[in-house]
Amino acid sequence: MSLADENADESNPYLRDPPTDFDPVEDLSAEEAERQVELLREAIREHDRRYYVESDPIVADRTYDALFSRLRELEAAFDLAHPDSPTRSVGGEPLDEFETAEHVAPMLSIDASGEVEDVREFDERVRREVGDVDYVCEPKFDGVSMEFVYEDGSLDRAVTRGDGREGDDVTRNARTIGSVPARLHDDPPEFLAVRGEVYMPKDAFQEHNRERIERGEEPFANPRNATAGTIRQLDPSVVAERPLDVFYFDVLDASDLEDSHRDELRAFPTYGLRTNDRVEAVDSIADAIDYRDRLLEARDDLPYEIDGVVIKVDDREAREELGRTARHDRWAYAYKFPARSEVTTIQDVAVQVGRTGRLTPVALLDPVDVGGVTVSRASLHNPDEIEAKNVNVGDTVRIKRAGDVIPYVEEVVEKGSEGHYELPDACPVCDSPVEREGPIAYCTGGLACDAQLRRSIEYYASDDGLDVEGLGEKSVRQLVDAGLLGSVADLYELDREALTELDGWGETSAENLLAELEASREPALADFLSALGIPHVGPTTARELAREFDTFAAFRAAAEERPEELEDVDDVGETVAAQIHEFFASEANAAAVDAILERVSPREADREEGGDELDGLTFVFTGSLEGLTRSEAQELVEAHGANATSGVSGNTDYLVAGESPGATKLDDADENDVPVLRDEDGEFRALLEERGVTVE
Repeated sequence: MSLADENADESNPYLRDPPTDFDPVEDLSAEEAERQVELLREAIREHDRRYYVESDPIVADRTYDALFSRLRELEAAFDLAHPDSPTRSVGGEPLDEFETAEHVAPMLSIDASGEVEDVREFDERVRREVGDVDYVCEPKFDGVSMEFVYEDGSLDRAVTRGDGREGDDVTRNARTIGSVPARLHDDPPEFLAVRGEVYMPKDAFQEHNRERIERGEEPFANPRNATAGTIRQLDPSVVAERPLDVFYFDVLDASDLEDSHRDELRAFPTYGLRTNDRVEAVDSIADAIDYRDRLLEARDDLPYEIDGVVIKVDDREAREELGRTARHDRWAYAYKFPARSEVTTIQDVAVQVGRTGRLTPVALLDPVDVGGVTVSRASLHNPDEIEAKNVNVGDTVRIKRAGDVIPYVEEVVEKGSEGHYELPDACPVCDSPVEREGPIAYCTGGLACDAQLRRSIEYYASDDGLDVEGLGEKSVRQLVDAGLLGSVADLYELDREALTELDGWGETSAENLLAELEASREPALADFLSALGIPHVGPTTARELAREFDTFAAFRAAAEERPEELEDVDDVGETVAAQIHEFFASEANAAAVDAILERVSPREADREEGGDELDGLTFVFTGSLEGLTRSEAQELVEAHGANATSGVSGNTDYLVAGESPGATKLDDADENDVPVLRDEDGEFRALLEERGVTVE
């Protein structure tokens, strides 16, 4: 019986019309506090059940929040923490790794097909072996399957499916999901192990991806990937912030088993375990096939992703007789949906802010299969293209992949909206005004915009910049969010104590980063020019500029006062020269560069004469080389007569691959039959020595 039933005991004051003003904690005795905690936990569990299972809350969100805060306050003040308390749902300290746990019963896969004849053959086999049966038909959720084990009504553990025999114990993460009850309601079996599907609702997935894109993070490909990536986070507080939910759909084992699957599912909600309202019992395979066809038609309107239906024998005794193979239960069959192909719906548009402030609108899609790849986002490029294609949220569109790689909206198949999408007038990250330059829109916030700041720092430390290890996307975001980095120059003001106070940073990682930054204080001129992120000045152009001007002071003088001199440099024409001039003409950029120069001293370009030992050869470099930056390696081969280019083509003689090489360049080398010299195996240095080139 639920606490909220009409005939229930109403002695709990926090159930209906609860108070939101409480007596001061210091006025309570230990006994009064303990009693209040018991009542609050009981009431909050019931409110959770009403919200997550019944979808019928009886208190407002702000009232629930007040009860939750009071419980947390009392637990802290009177040392009354408990593993089953609802307050455990906010997470805890990060883990180093997950423990492995064995399942109470095998979590096998389901035999599946998209062909109706295969489904009929399944039915014929079942009836041949056990006679007439009823089936229970359920949506086949596209999420992450997990085992939830309850002992004496309390959640003992939650384990990922893993290999079907054992998986990762993610109990602390599972406790942060609202639809995972810490204690079961009513009168559950003393031991109950259930199988559930953890998933991310479609609208929550799109909103989460929008936030990731606007923060400059890589979005998830589909809700399943988002769910899998979340549930295996080592930090439970990260899981608590992400919108996961659960449907429970099977009993793996129990101390008291029901005779039929439908009876099990009827009992689940009374325990507080959420079931799906699309489940149906049928008495023929024809009805099961009809169920699948109806669900296929409704698929796009469901708030969660499904990729078919599951047809299960209802009677448990018949299930036992049918048994299982090594891979799947013989009493269940999945009738799959055809993959969505190329045509899908735009659910939202997120605006990504690049390192230079450029705004790129990104269409967030219902996931669709394009050339064997699941696509959930596609570039809309710029406002002119959006207007030309008349694209907007709600439209059904055809998706293509440029060069079989980058997804884009090819055309609108059916309008579901009025007009076309328009970019915002203010930056979605920093709220600075947006300005148009031809077809491109830019945020005017400069490094005051967190998105531009993060990406500028990331680029400064990247392989194309000063190659500072330990400053990837995640760590840079953490440092900016913690207020430790407000500019690129602030990198050189970081200290060990501030770093070690951050989650995930220890003495070793802090010391390693500080050592890397110290080593970057006297960079090669070409590396420094590239690291500044000047528009159109990548590693190749930076090397040409360094070779021409020798010192940063000489280069900057030309850029600020005589930009026409830049046009004489290879890879620099009138347009690029103008962009370089505009970069230094910006007061914000000039101040940022001055601040860096107070801490960094770029070396004069190395003018050491080489020879012609490598004459006629063309090299491309990828990854991190031992003892050399990529710029230094490029300068070395060029000093001895070779060419160094940024892209692999049929004219490339060698691709030199260091640590963490780019997959695209390796693929291009394979396609063009270009030999790959593995730096870790000493092949690059061996070639140089063979040609008479000495590497110091």
